[in-house]
Amino acid sequence: MSKASEVKSGNILRFNGELVAVEEYIHRTPGNLRAFYQARMRNVRTGKLVEYRFRTDEEVEIARVETNDYQYLYDDADFFVVMDNNTFEQFNIPKALFGDTARFLKEGMNVIVSFESEEAIMAHAPTTVELEITYTEPAVKGDTSTSALKNATVETGVEIKVPLFINQGDKVKVDTRTGDYLERVK
Repeated sequence: MSKASEVKSGNILRFNGELVAVEEYIHRTPGNLRAFYQARMRNVRTGKLVEYRFRTDEEVEIARVETNDYQYLYDDADFFVVMDNNTFEQFNIPKALFGDTARFLKEGMNVIVSFESEEAIMAHAPTTVELEITYTEPAVKGDTSTSALKNATVETGVEIKVPLFINQGDKVKVDTRTGDYLERVK
């Protein structure tokens, strides 16, 4: 157990039996009242926001979370199988932890997974990925008066919007958080 004064933004706490990530942690000393810590925390599993005031001498439990890079191997029903690059140990990570970025995962890609006592609690895909265009309509000459976009399918099967000059077989950089085209890769 630790004191509330030892907590920092970004820590993972065990709060009311749930794991929460501390987003904001502010020390307050209002007028002639006792000092306290105002915390805004997000539940790791549900995403629900929790606000709480900790007394300065209050005991809190800081969870021991290990975060590492892993290599994404393949899709297995409700799980993604990832491998530790150092020990070659494989883990099944629930797809829900990756959220919407899971649709851009490609075999062999590096991902970041956080474990708390042998259980995966958070997973992140890279913020940008380079993918090959597998299908797109050819551009029609004269359609370049505005910055028009057309639909294109990338190698993971996701459809994105790309500029008219992008052709089938080109590699493009995509933002996994929004699904937006960023640039063409040479």
